[in-house]
Amino acid sequence: RREGEDAVVSVGDTGCGIPEEIRERIFDAFFTTKAAGEGTGLGLDIVRKIVEKHQGRIEVDSEVGRGTTFTVRLPIAGAS
Repeated sequence: RREGEDAVVSVGDTGCGIPEEIRERIFDAFFTTKAAGEGTGLGLDIVRKIVEKHQGRIEVDSEVGRGTTFTVRLPIAGAS
Protein backbone atom coordinates (compact mmCIF):
# COMPACT_ATOMS: atom_id res chain seq x y z
CA ARG A 1 0.00 0.00 0.00
CA ARG A 2 1.03 3.63 -0.20
CA GLU A 3 1.30 5.83 2.90
CA GLY A 4 2.30 9.34 1.97
CA GLU A 5 5.59 9.11 0.12
CA ASP A 6 6.30 5.53 1.24
CA ALA A 7 5.51 2.12 -0.20
CA VAL A 8 4.51 -0.11 2.72
CA VAL A 9 4.48 -3.90 2.71
CA SER A 10 3.38 -5.95 5.71
CA VAL A 11 3.77 -9.70 6.09
CA GLY A 12 2.27 -11.48 9.06
CA ASP A 13 1.66 -14.91 10.45
CA THR A 14 -0.42 -16.55 13.16
CA GLY A 15 2.50 -18.42 14.68
CA CYS A 16 3.76 -18.46 18.25
CA GLY A 17 4.99 -14.83 18.24
CA ILE A 18 8.29 -13.42 19.46
CA PRO A 19 8.77 -13.07 23.22
CA GLU A 20 9.28 -9.47 24.32
CA GLU A 21 12.59 -10.29 26.05
CA ILE A 22 14.26 -11.15 22.71
CA ARG A 23 12.31 -8.88 20.34
CA GLU A 24 14.92 -6.08 20.41
CA ARG A 25 17.67 -8.54 19.46
CA ILE A 26 16.13 -10.23 16.41
CA PHE A 27 17.86 -7.86 13.97
CA ASP A 28 21.29 -8.36 15.59
CA ALA A 29 23.87 -10.21 13.51
CA PHE A 30 24.32 -13.84 14.60
CA PHE A 31 21.32 -13.80 16.95
CA THR A 32 19.29 -16.98 16.58
CA THR A 33 16.90 -19.04 18.65
CA LYS A 34 17.67 -22.17 16.62
CA ALA A 35 19.84 -25.00 17.84
CA ALA A 36 23.56 -24.95 17.06
CA GLY A 37 24.20 -25.76 13.41
CA GLU A 38 20.64 -24.96 12.28
CA GLY A 39 21.01 -21.29 11.42
CA THR A 40 23.49 -18.45 11.25
CA GLY A 41 21.32 -15.67 12.66
CA LEU A 42 22.06 -13.43 9.69
CA GLY A 43 18.71 -13.33 7.88
CA LEU A 44 17.03 -10.39 9.61
CA ASP A 45 20.33 -8.50 9.95
CA ILE A 46 20.79 -8.70 6.17
CA VAL A 47 17.18 -7.64 5.54
CA ARG A 48 17.56 -4.65 7.87
CA LYS A 49 20.77 -3.55 6.12
CA ILE A 50 19.19 -3.78 2.66
CA VAL A 51 16.11 -1.83 3.74
CA GLU A 52 18.21 0.88 5.43
CA LYS A 53 20.49 1.14 2.36
CA HIS A 54 17.38 2.15 0.43
CA GLN A 55 16.46 4.77 3.04
CA GLY A 56 13.69 2.62 4.47
CA ARG A 57 12.92 0.96 7.74
CA ILE A 58 11.61 -2.37 8.98
CA GLU A 59 9.35 -2.75 11.99
CA VAL A 60 8.09 -5.75 13.91
CA ASP A 61 4.85 -6.16 15.83
CA SER A 62 4.50 -9.41 17.71
CA GLU A 63 2.37 -10.93 20.41
CA VAL A 64 3.18 -14.29 21.96
CA GLY A 65 0.46 -16.78 21.09
CA ARG A 66 -1.01 -14.58 18.32
CA GLY A 67 1.71 -14.10 15.72
CA THR A 68 4.10 -11.59 14.19
CA THR A 69 3.89 -8.92 11.50
CA PHE A 70 6.91 -7.38 9.81
CA THR A 71 6.37 -4.06 8.02
CA VAL A 72 8.83 -2.63 5.50
CA ARG A 73 8.60 1.04 4.53
CA LEU A 74 10.53 2.33 1.53
CA PRO A 75 10.45 5.80 0.00
CA ILE A 76 8.71 5.73 -3.38
CA ALA A 77 11.10 8.31 -4.81
CA GLY A 78 14.07 6.11 -3.82
CA ALA A 79 17.25 7.07 -2.04
CA SER A 80 18.51 10.54 -2.75
